[in-house]
Amino acid sequence: MSDKNVIDEIKSQILLDTGTNEFEVLEFYLDEQDRGGKVEHRYFGMNVAKVMEVIESPKMLEKEHSQDPCFMGTIPLRDHIVPIIDLSVWLKINRHKSNYENVIITEFSRSVQGFIVSGVTEIHRFMWKDVVPPSEFINRMGTNVVIGTLIKDAHFIQLLDLEQIIAVLNPESAKRAWNTSVRAQKDYMAVIAEDSPTIRMMLKKTLEHANFRTNILNNGEDALTCLKELADMAVKEGRSIKDFVDIVIADIEMPKLDGFTLTKRIKEDKSLCGLPVILYSSIITDELVHKGKSVGADRQVCKPDIDKMAGYAIELIENLQ
Repeated sequence: MSDKNVIDEIKSQILLDTGTNEFEVLEFYLDEQDRGGKVEHRYFGMNVAKVMEVIESPKMLEKEHSQDPCFMGTIPLRDHIVPIIDLSVWLKINRHKSNYENVIITEFSRSVQGFIVSGVTEIHRFMWKDVVPPSEFINRMGTNVVIGTLIKDAHFIQLLDLEQIIAVLNPESAKRAWNTSVRAQKDYMAVIAEDSPTIRMMLKKTLEHANFRTNILNNGEDALTCLKELADMAVKEGRSIKDFVDIVIADIEMPKLDGFTLTKRIKEDKSLCGLPVILYSSIITDELVHKGKSVGADRQVCKPDIDKMAGYAIELIENLQ
């Protein structure tokens, strides 16, 4: 079975497990060479839902005229012209190059791109609660593209925020993502769960511009704790939960508790189930949208459409009043 067929098979199995707080990671490595010539594997991971296939590296040369040194050029792949990014350059790793490297072809945020890596190991299933957020370990790379780390077979796997890489490489696209022209007639309160600093900034700007107050939490677990505290306060004061929060907006991929599981917990809780929930992610597609529906999400948004988030939120809130 080809790499593409294996990944497609894994994806079809993932669809059965929505709301269990599980996810699949494609583990890969970069061979780092130190000054003494010693080569060591550095292990990384990305969500399988973002992976189209793995191909053999086309042995591309660095482009001296490129705006960014990690951009290696483009390759044709069926219906796509795929930009290729050297992850080792981005991560400032002195990669030991070999004749048998791979390119991981990814699709997210409605774009297709490839990442050159030294090799791919295998696919693992983890619980989001097992992901250690960056604030809880020393990230020796000194970059904000690591969303968390996992331990597997006595080594660390660092999960990469691929959206952050693409946002930096294409800043105009990131800027367009938070521009909005809508504005609510009254101020609304949104509880937001998002682990990426870049996306948190985009959501804060677009929602506050639209007359929202925001309470932004770093993951689904913290958001659920916050919501339960607000529900307890509402009960003590004899008020409705909607006097404290109007809507919940959550990323799907987060350490500790993912967006699907957060939504499921909200909709199963009698004190919270009346709150509308918007899920968003770079991996929402027509094939995956039923996962959000199965846990009761009221709306699902692809990350390139963050500029539409305020409009969707206002519509949901006012339709439920």
